[in-house]
Amino acid sequence: MIEQHRLRTKFEGKVASRRRDAMEILKGFEERCRTPADKLKKVAEDLVAMMHRGLEDEDSSCVKMLVSYVNCLPTGDEVGLFYALDLGGTNFRVMQVLLQGRNSGIKQKQRSYKVPSELKVGKLHELFDYMAERVAAFIREEEEGSDFHFLPGQKRELGFTFSFPVHNKEINSGTLVRWTKSYDMEDAMCKDVVEELKKALEKQGLEINVTALVNDTVGTVAEGRYYDKDCVAGVILGTGTNAAYVEHVKQIQKLRGSLQNSEHVVINMEWGNFQSLNLPFTEYDLKLDCQSLHPHEQILEKMISGEYLGEIVRRVLLKMAEEDSFFGEIVPPKLKQPYILGTDVLSAMHDDPSSDHNMVDQKLSDVLEIHDLPLEKRIIIVKLCDIVTKRGARLSAAAMLGILKKLGRDRRGTDGKVERTVIAIDGSLYGKYELFRKYLKDALGELLDNEVFQMVSLQQATDGSGIGAAIVAATHSINSLRS
Repeated sequence: MIEQHRLRTKFEGKVASRRRDAMEILKGFEERCRTPADKLKKVAEDLVAMMHRGLEDEDSSCVKMLVSYVNCLPTGDEVGLFYALDLGGTNFRVMQVLLQGRNSGIKQKQRSYKVPSELKVGKLHELFDYMAERVAAFIREEEEGSDFHFLPGQKRELGFTFSFPVHNKEINSGTLVRWTKSYDMEDAMCKDVVEELKKALEKQGLEINVTALVNDTVGTVAEGRYYDKDCVAGVILGTGTNAAYVEHVKQIQKLRGSLQNSEHVVINMEWGNFQSLNLPFTEYDLKLDCQSLHPHEQILEKMISGEYLGEIVRRVLLKMAEEDSFFGEIVPPKLKQPYILGTDVLSAMHDDPSSDHNMVDQKLSDVLEIHDLPLEKRIIIVKLCDIVTKRGARLSAAAMLGILKKLGRDRRGTDGKVERTVIAIDGSLYGKYELFRKYLKDALGELLDNEVFQMVSLQQATDGSGIGAAIVAATHSINSLRS
């Protein structure tokens, strides 16, 4: 895309060849990371423009605006026993979820398994066989001696959260658009992932309907709506980032087929792939992108998500070590290792309230084998963490503003009233990183009139990718029985 080419050429040839001291590097980086309110509003406007284009023709937009076919939204009255399978970037989970209605809570049991790295780049059937074997074992173990029994002829229902871009054909059918995170199985392209999962489950002799194929953000919308009828969007801010929201079907020009008679449907934006000339892109972002598994893709994600924030900090620290001997005459060997600084380390150093920033010393010693760093250098590292985190949080707020603008909820309605709006947010970055959460909320307050801001509620989702998938399965299976 032209925008991508211009983003990349913006910094090529501009990286200074002369040596700079650490403070000069830090100040230059801080200047390029600035996110004043007027810039953030331009980012939001650019996102809205891409949303419109994606609803017309996804091939002309960097945000795909994928139709989820989730057109039955939860009421909070759903009850019954349902299952969920959640495949994410690092782990997959199997869940048994007992819905008892909004006011009676949800009971759940779950088991998590690490996805072996070799299965992420192997054959699709190998990954699905691995998961199906564990799904079957979990279900049989949990149902043995259980007080809950399915009625004669009633099948188990499962919601499948597949946290990668797919083209949904129906609520329970979809083909992979592209891999993200650290997955790369070429034989998966153009295959229906639900059909592949069914084949794997059948090998285990398990009778179960895969009722719904959802993205984790779609599940987050469903969970949010189950508890609050004013929930209109779900956002993931964790290892990766994405968003989904409830759109009027009449707004989707590219839509064909079975949803024409529906009023609303959930749109999976795939906003991690958003790019704009108004994004505060730096030389470090450029190199990170070029050296990533998927270059030139997921630009916004690489600037705001948990997978990358620590890596951006590492790259700036490496520049300081190389140009200013920041850690001594020898560059610490572990500092050269990509992705060694996780966002959990970043958060621990940044959130440390002590005046001597002992957590910086402790984490650098544990992770990078850098010991006894002077206080003035610890302060510089905390400042660097703050710059990267604040930029990520404020860009996240700008993207949320884009959704609010698209829905007309960034201002008073035509009747002069301000609608209450709930955005459900899932993911460890938002849930566990206190300063990230604070900066995001502060930025949203800057971008909205105070009266509107007071009516926007950011609610922590408990488990959109797991419970949310089970809720979607429940809603659609119950609706199918009624119709």
